[in-house]
Amino acid sequence: MTASASAPRPDFLVIVVDDMGWSDLSAFGGEIATPHLDALVARGVRLTNFHTSPLCATTRAMLMTGCDHHEVGMGTMVEIRTAEQTGQPGYEGWLTDRAATIAERLRDAGYRTMMAGKWHLGVEAPFRSMPRAKGFEHSWALMQGEHNHYGGDQTPETASTHGESRYRCDDQPVTFPLGAYSTDFFADRLIDQLEAARGDARPLFAYLAFTAPHSPLQAPEDLVARYRGVYDEGPEALREKRLARLRALGIAAGSARPAELRGGEPWASIAPEERRVQARKMEVYAAMVDALDRAVGRVVDALRRIGRLDNTTILFFSDNGPSGTPRERTPPWRDWIAANADNRLENIGRMTSYTSIGPRWAQAQSAPFFLFKRYTSEGGVRTCAFASGRGVAPRRESEAFLHVMDVAPTLLAMAGLDAAPPPGKLPMRGVSAAAILAGTVDEVHAPDERIAWELAYGRGVKIGDWKAIYLPAVVNNVVPEVPAKRWLLYNIARDPGETTDLAAAEPQRLQALIAAWEAYARETGVVVPDGA
Repeated sequence: MTASASAPRPDFLVIVVDDMGWSDLSAFGGEIATPHLDALVARGVRLTNFHTSPLCATTRAMLMTGCDHHEVGMGTMVEIRTAEQTGQPGYEGWLTDRAATIAERLRDAGYRTMMAGKWHLGVEAPFRSMPRAKGFEHSWALMQGEHNHYGGDQTPETASTHGESRYRCDDQPVTFPLGAYSTDFFADRLIDQLEAARGDARPLFAYLAFTAPHSPLQAPEDLVARYRGVYDEGPEALREKRLARLRALGIAAGSARPAELRGGEPWASIAPEERRVQARKMEVYAAMVDALDRAVGRVVDALRRIGRLDNTTILFFSDNGPSGTPRERTPPWRDWIAANADNRLENIGRMTSYTSIGPRWAQAQSAPFFLFKRYTSEGGVRTCAFASGRGVAPRRESEAFLHVMDVAPTLLAMAGLDAAPPPGKLPMRGVSAAAILAGTVDEVHAPDERIAWELAYGRGVKIGDWKAIYLPAVVNNVVPEVPAKRWLLYNIARDPGETTDLAAAEPQRLQALIAAWEAYARETGVVVPDGA
């Protein structure tokens, strides 16, 4: 659907959450209270086959440009860039000028552009890629990838392993107010910008990038209290309940055979005191998602208040799958957390704590899919997503394969703008999904189209119903029993849970997919040393 000469161009609100599970929302099978998000889903469409990169910064680079992240300077995250990648084209560590961003394109077409939340597209001082330079007229941004959700890491003395958190308002240095909660604060900043747009005849492009529910797990105590006892049966029980709910909702992938739950310790083998600690972490995580829901409700109310809601297309998704890395046990975070965080049971969730949910809870959240954030398996790259509002035909579900690179061309198409790049800029690899949202077609990606991934030496490639993945050695640090450093093959249509490796049964098909991935790597400048 595109804007016509007789209708105003649509307003856009893109909401990105950080490390959220595929089934966390009630509308996706979860037990967490998410009535505001569920209401948007009810008026729109669940996008149950939406894909991202396995990590946050690389997803954001593709969201902004419609290009592969290796093409635009974010071949990997600076925090995990290797010696072999450092200094190579495409691994600059900030969003380069090789492609125009969606904010630049919409701004130049007459949109008022604004953002609040996580940027993570240029984390090295002097922050070579900042929101204003990339098309946002107004912004209030965390420049790095994570922070204390109450602002408790803004000095060298309180900094985490990633350094002290840095913030910018319209690209000028600012301080996060100590004790404010990130989810509420970022929603407030976007609401301020929406209110400031009253009387502006220009259409709006608003980008709200929450840092929740990324670790550290921290949330208001009144919300944590709502989930006391909910997770006392452990992740195995949670996974079964969510799968049953997915099936009851008629969500197709929920009926798939689920991947085996791996890593960590089975709930039955954990001592009662440790169970209480693990359940409390999940209670705090649930409260973080609950807080997200309430914040989105306030943003939607603001759009209604300024008379924009009926004209707004809302797109919501997580930047990758849930995080399964148990940071309290994993270098380099382990030693910093032991020295600086108060993780007693009664303090978990407060500003001075630092906890994460670990692999078994993450797999409960990503079920039926295999693994979680950082990996090119479906649990790492297939994320919760939906669209609602103008240009979106209400229906229960779309199973169309979609990719985060499709977002930018979709918004351009809905605004009636040509997706062809400005002179000297890279063309988009994504395609418009406007017709999917409008309900006029079932698919926008061709059956024989190659879709490929690479992140931290992990690899993936999909053509039609078939997908091959190569998991890096680091997976064994978290989930030791998973096969690493070899290609695995799945029929993703029949087996979205990636439960049955067909590499030995289909060697020619696997070799064809590997060749397709290698062609992708040459095209985009992927750097993977021999033997990695």
